[in-house]
Amino acid sequence: MQNKNSKTKLMSGNEAVGEASIQAGCSFYAGYPITPQNELTAYMSKRMSEIGGTFIQAESELAAINMVFGASAAGVRAMTSSSSPGISLKQEGISYLVGCELPAVIVNMMRAGPGLGNIDSAQGDYFQATRGGGHGDYRTIVLAPNSVQEAFDLQMLAFDLADKYRNPTMLLGDAILAQMMEPLSPVTSHQSPVTSKKPWALTGCKDREPNVLRSLFLKEGALEEHNKKLQWKFAAMEKEEIRYEEIDIEDAEIVLVAYGTVSRICRGAMQKARKQGIRIGLFRPITLWPFPEQVLKKMALQRKKFLVVEMSYGQMLEDVKLAVEGKSEVKFYGRGGGGIPQEEEIIRICHKLQAAGFKPEKRND
Repeated sequence: MQNKNSKTKLMSGNEAVGEASIQAGCSFYAGYPITPQNELTAYMSKRMSEIGGTFIQAESELAAINMVFGASAAGVRAMTSSSSPGISLKQEGISYLVGCELPAVIVNMMRAGPGLGNIDSAQGDYFQATRGGGHGDYRTIVLAPNSVQEAFDLQMLAFDLADKYRNPTMLLGDAILAQMMEPLSPVTSHQSPVTSKKPWALTGCKDREPNVLRSLFLKEGALEEHNKKLQWKFAAMEKEEIRYEEIDIEDAEIVLVAYGTVSRICRGAMQKARKQGIRIGLFRPITLWPFPEQVLKKMALQRKKFLVVEMSYGQMLEDVKLAVEGKSEVKFYGRGGGGIPQEEEIIRICHKLQAAGFKPEKRND
């Protein structure tokens, strides 16, 4: 649907991610149906044929991620998408992509679990996304949008980051973001350069020495050296790619920490609580990995309290506690299994925190 008087379109999160992928130069998509991201697969099936790209509905999630591996090895921008159980099945392939230093974009529109769970929204895949998920010492940049427009913008960025570091990048959304419709301006200030020539790609070696892409290193010490190279790359990501949003932090006594869809709920709660005399701010990590821990650490030294809110039972909570290092009080409110945190409950907890007063831990320094 498009407004005739503007370039703004009304699109779902799934469709916005699909269109962003096209504009970012993606020319290969392989996926397998699963709710709540099926609209993305359907969108790519239509748009790929229009641009002369390749769309494959694979026979399984395992097949899809390995097809992405092959396309990326050939030097094209490639992606796949799924939802929680399907992403679990892709983990071995993602580990192989990292091991072979291949760029790819993986989209996860989370649903509730564990197991098949249901098709409601959840944030129970945080550990899986931010801790690698598969085997081996590896990392992927994880981008967490909280609107349809941001899903579009961050998906374009995801392709650039994947190419920049020759490493998979993940866009982590949820069922609400996937299905809801909002105005989208597909014209973005972020221009995604498509690198046509990748000197490491397997494009035939008629006029050059053969390229080798592998994750198997059997010579003594070779795998350790390869891992050291990867760790150097991950360290560069941690230094260069941290993204976050701060709202009304300066005078805040209590800081809500939330990402994705839940951050929108927290923003509404924050606005209502401020009218009730509670000085609340909002901190929203946009990169879940690398996690913006230094920013939270600085807030903790200012003796701010934290309330972490998630559609899970406390996964990002662990990263917040690690960042704060016991220097400030951290409380938690979470719901799982498709339950959605409510503004009224967030405000109630903040009232209790305010009434209790700040009780910093005793320190010996």
